[in-house]
Amino acid sequence: MRPGKSALATAGMQPAMCPTAVKSSVMKRLCLSMCIRQRHIGYSIYWPVGKNCPPSDRWTSKLFKKTPLKGTTAMELKNTFAGDARPETVAAAVAEDGYAVVRDAVDADTVAAVKADLAPYFAQAHDGHEEFYGKLTKRFGALLAKSTAVQTLLVHPTILAVADDALLPHCVRYRVHYTGVMHLEPGETRQVLHRDIGVYPIASPCPPLTVATMWALSDFTRENGGTRLVPGSHRWSNDRVPEPEEVVATEMPAGSVLIYTGNTIHGGGANRAESPRSGVALHYNLGWLRQEENQYMAVPPELARQLPDQIQELIGYSLGSSSLGVVDHMDPKDYLHGVRDPAQSDLGPPELVKQVAALSRFHVSHSAKGPPSYYDVDTD
Repeated sequence: MRPGKSALATAGMQPAMCPTAVKSSVMKRLCLSMCIRQRHIGYSIYWPVGKNCPPSDRWTSKLFKKTPLKGTTAMELKNTFAGDARPETVAAAVAEDGYAVVRDAVDADTVAAVKADLAPYFAQAHDGHEEFYGKLTKRFGALLAKSTAVQTLLVHPTILAVADDALLPHCVRYRVHYTGVMHLEPGETRQVLHRDIGVYPIASPCPPLTVATMWALSDFTRENGGTRLVPGSHRWSNDRVPEPEEVVATEMPAGSVLIYTGNTIHGGGANRAESPRSGVALHYNLGWLRQEENQYMAVPPELARQLPDQIQELIGYSLGSSSLGVVDHMDPKDYLHGVRDPAQSDLGPPELVKQVAALSRFHVSHSAKGPPSYYDVDTD
């Protein structure tokens, strides 16, 4: 896709909105180029190209819009759905606003099973020693090796529908990016607001690189540190700082789940209550990106062989694309089980090769030095 009037129209943008817009179509192209270089529109280092880019248009369509969101409070948190909500409805909300909450996504028995599986590890966990991770927050990971109940959360149909919608336009398979418990004790202070995609040197706005979930093992409230987030910030440039009134606190009962993209600004809240706030974080990322948590050490082959095929694939014991992730010129799934198919192409199965050919492509236009974005916004 070349910058210019046709490209802007495809993305639902008007050239006249550009700060230096002029009438000539040639000059409009130059104008857009200048805006990109001068960061007037918070341009990312990636731009989707090709005719089949509808999913990417959802994040490019508001690049020019710098109007702040209307002030809101925790009581006005939108995009809250019942547990039986249609997955495509939840996915659409995440695409539009960067987040959604599904209340009572699992029943009390499932929550109890997760707690029972993880109880021994809670007992061994220690408080953190860094401000970002919380000095009164207990954390531990590698959850897929520690809990079969957590595995059921990982493959929840609504969550996978959201991940399909957000990630599959740009990869043939996504992976488990991170698994971990975040247990905020009373007295914990608020975490600095941030984006999860900060682990990658990619500026915002950009297509979703990760999808995150926070499963509530206890009730989440504003008082006990319910996750703070900024609706719509998945479309913002890194230099756009949230105003306090744009930050909302997640409030949901145990068994509910917060879903958000890695572009969405968020962070843990301060726990001013008398009881802890506990949640399980399960994240997913594009299959060709490095995972934040090394799943091959967290779930080694001898354990992975005992897991369902779907979870093996999510962990990464399968090709991530054509030839991506091979082991001795074998599909890692075949290698895991000691099966070699002499007819198998090194590129992968024919259906996978076709999927790769149909992906929306990223085009690298430029890069610029800059640290990950953190936003210390006081909403207390």
